[in-house]
Amino acid sequence: MSSSSQILTPDITIDITNDVCPMTFVKTRLKLEKMTPGQILEVILKDGEPLKNVPRSVTEMGDDVLDLTKSADATGTYRLTIRKK
Repeated sequence: MSSSSQILTPDITIDITNDVCPMTFVKTRLKLEKMTPGQILEVILKDGEPLKNVPRSVTEMGDDVLDLTKSADATGTYRLTIRKK
């Protein structure tokens, strides 16, 4: 994960907060497969299994996890930023 304070503008954003594993990663993977190398995907996800499994699986598949931050609002969601390799 990047410790840079640079703001990355995602090319695509998906919300997987209503999905459960393994669909959280499946939806993320399918979106990444349609993207071109270098594009940025932002994934909105919730705590628990998605928060543990999606970033790990993305890294294992060869893409870069750039950032993972908790949303500032009261929804309890997280924003995962990924660069397609």
